[in-house]
Amino acid sequence: MDFRLTEDQQALRKGVRALLERRFDRDALRAAVDAGGGAVEGAVEGGGGAVGARGALDRALWRELGTAGFFALRLPEERGGVGLGLPEAVLAFEEAGRALLPGPLIATHLAAGSVPGAAEGEVVVTRADGGLVEWLDEADVVLGPVEGAVATRSVDPLTPLHRLPDGAPPGGDPVSLLTAAEQLGSAARTTELAVAHARAREQFGQPIGGFQAVKHLCARMLVRTEVARVAVYAAAVTADPVEIAGARLLADEAAVDCARDCLQVHGGMGFTWEADVHLHLKRAWVRAERGLSGAAAEELVAARL
Repeated sequence: MDFRLTEDQQALRKGVRALLERRFDRDALRAAVDAGGGAVEGAVEGGGGAVGARGALDRALWRELGTAGFFALRLPEERGGVGLGLPEAVLAFEEAGRALLPGPLIATHLAAGSVPGAAEGEVVVTRADGGLVEWLDEADVVLGPVEGAVATRSVDPLTPLHRLPDGAPPGGDPVSLLTAAEQLGSAARTTELAVAHARAREQFGQPIGGFQAVKHLCARMLVRTEVARVAVYAAAVTADPVEIAGARLLADEAAVDCARDCLQVHGGMGFTWEADVHLHLKRAWVRAERGLSGAAAEELVAARL
């Protein structure tokens, strides 16, 4: 069996990355973050952040994602969708995680076949998931009961949260798998950032990447990321709930631990607001609370074993 990406899948990943690099590049990300989640829509020349005034989503970008088929990726062609499958959705969400694209992407994607306007990006959909709701104030449609939801401070400056008093059922397998894909993209990106810094930063007359301790950190990051990638891609093919649970565990670990190791490689500057590493760590923490919890995923895998 050949598990390599097909030419169409490679083209899809390349296209999503190109779209996000054009519309939500690092300048747009930093503009949004530096404004505390309230960058003015379209403020970055040639792009514009995914967050608008007062923390509002950039609806123009949201519609552009809809036009590109991001939300309708798995919707059948006869219903106006792209007609692809879960493996292709995983590739798209991996790129979204790599770029730290904010917004209730998964909820809107999963609602594309049932909520009018979601597939086209005209409607923003969020959902009650566990004890939290993301982007509640910006959503046009909220799935699940949210009575009594109270705004709570989010560690991630680009993910506003509300907490539910009595919790809510966690999202199912698609939520967990697509979240794992986002975590995978973030792990891959922090690995790239660490390696790039290790090559460029010099101490004692040589790049710090030449020191054994830094080499070991970067090597562990790569191993974590690629092990998670295998698990996430395999779970996307089988859609087996236990394999999804295992992939989620590995992807959460990779996203959090790779961000922490990336901080170590960057040294003191890695802990500053200007560095991007902390944003990946904070988003990874927030994502880890979405869908299947770590404890529930462990129980599923243990039961199968």
